[in-house]
Amino acid sequence: MTVGDTTSGSGEEPAADSSVHATPHHEVDHTVEPTDDPLAIRLEALILGADRRYTPFQAARTAGVSMDLASRFWRAMGFADIGQAKALTEADVLALRRLAGLVEAGLLSEPMAIQVARSTGQTTARLAEWQIDSFLEGLTEPPEPGMTRTEVTYPLVELLLPELQEFLVYVWRRQLAAATGRVVQAADDEEMVDRRLAVGFADLVGFTRLTRRLEEELGELVESFETTAADLVAAHGGRLIKTLGDEVLFAADDAGTAAEIALRLIEAMSQDETMPALRVGIAFGTVTTRMGDVFGTTVNLASRLTSIAPKDAVLVDGAFAKELVRHGEAPESEAQAAEAVAAAAERVRLAEKEGREPDDEPPLPTYRFGLQPMWQRPVRGLGVVEPWLLARRGKTGS
Repeated sequence: MTVGDTTSGSGEEPAADSSVHATPHHEVDHTVEPTDDPLAIRLEALILGADRRYTPFQAARTAGVSMDLASRFWRAMGFADIGQAKALTEADVLALRRLAGLVEAGLLSEPMAIQVARSTGQTTARLAEWQIDSFLEGLTEPPEPGMTRTEVTYPLVELLLPELQEFLVYVWRRQLAAATGRVVQAADDEEMVDRRLAVGFADLVGFTRLTRRLEEELGELVESFETTAADLVAAHGGRLIKTLGDEVLFAADDAGTAAEIALRLIEAMSQDETMPALRVGIAFGTVTTRMGDVFGTTVNLASRLTSIAPKDAVLVDGAFAKELVRHGEAPESEAQAAEAVAAAAERVRLAEKEGREPDDEPPLPTYRFGLQPMWQRPVRGLGVVEPWLLARRGKTGS
């Protein structure tokens, strides 16, 4: 729903443009007036909360925003160019006024305001598509013979809309609180932007071949994988960054959390006979975060490790392995773990021989994970790396 770039500095409204611009798949095309479908008109008015009143030029002028800035805001939100069709409402005017007001007040720079519009537009576009494709489609199944789906849709949307809106705001506030807490606890100002995180990719093996054999089942398989991954990542303290059909990207503040998530993903998928094998790669290091995504060498290394990981296995980099050792989550080596067990056993043997209780010694360490060094290998664009194979273990020596 963005305007064209046909305005001049004269302040006069440009002539109406009936041409329809090409609409990328992620944008929303509001160029068609739904005059021939009363239900569509009613549904749109219900969802938008207002009637179409303004052309883009009129909306920008009413909001007190330049046409150029209005265009950039709308494009960032993912709305298609509509020329000068009368397709905008009071809500569109208010949204422009609010974004521009944040810039004028100095709370956001103009590039930051564009980022806010883009991140919100991309996130909610996917949410809306998912809800229409999966949620409403199932709920609008006609309950009685002779009823049409459209007859069910309006009252259902009327009931759901306020509830879903409140729920969306609630979830957003909770996520914003969690994200803010993580940032303000950073060690210094630099770490608030470039943070040290564990980043992992989980990838379904042979997914491309699978798509050639499956059609109807493919969507269910992907949804099951993404749902399982999202639930496990959240439940164990990680953050799901994004899903890519056959792959998920997650992050965690510490190596132990990421290791637990990775192994649970492997365990969960291996128990599902309908799922292909899974492989996971994790790296630890400095990560740049932007618009909910993560970037940098650490992310690239995690991706490369995933591509060379064996089936149903987790590969980690050396920095990740060191983090596990540093926090007592894994032994430096199995030999070290065996020595600790042997020393503890010897203390017990001597105490029993002398007829006394064992001396107060540091408790035998409990390691959650084991690490096995793999062959060093060159990784494209990252030089030579030494991967470590991550496994679960119980107490030392078990």
